[in-house]
Amino acid sequence: MTLRERLDAEFKAAMKERDELRLSVIRMVRAAVKNREIDQKKEMQDEGITEVISSLMKQRRESLRMFREGGREDLAAKEEKEIEILLAFLPRQMDRKEIEELAESVIRAIAAQGAKDMGRVMKELQPQVSGRADGKLVSEVVREKLS
Repeated sequence: MTLRERLDAEFKAAMKERDELRLSVIRMVRAAVKNREIDQKKEMQDEGITEVISSLMKQRRESLRMFREGGREDLAAKEEKEIEILLAFLPRQMDRKEIEELAESVIRAIAAQGAKDMGRVMKELQPQVSGRADGKLVSEVVREKLS
C-alpha cells in the first residue's frame, strides 16, 4: 500500500469515526501534497510525500516550542497530538545513538577533519536520514562529532 493510499484510507476511517483532529491533520497533509504537486506539475511518489510530511513535522515542532515559551500549554498539547498523528505516516524515526553511529561512519568514509567539513558530511548524511530523523538533531550530532 502506497503512502497516498494509506492517507486516503486513514482519511475515510477518521471521517467514519468522527475524529476531528486526525481528520484535520490528514486534510492538511493531503492539501500540502496537492500544492506541491501543482508546483512541480507532476504526481508525487512516497519519497516526496514523506518529504512533505517531514516539513509539516518541522513546522509543528517549531510551533510547539513557541507555544511552550509563550505559556500556551493548551495549544502546545494540540501540536503534540498533531505530531503523533504525523509520525504515524513517517518511517520509524532514528534515535540519537543510531544517528551518531551513522555520522561517525560517514565522517570516517570521507575523512572529515573538523568543523570546516561539516557541509560535506551533512551532504553525504542527509539522503540516509531523510524523513527518519530531525535535521536539527542530525546537525547537532555532526557538529559534536567534528569538534
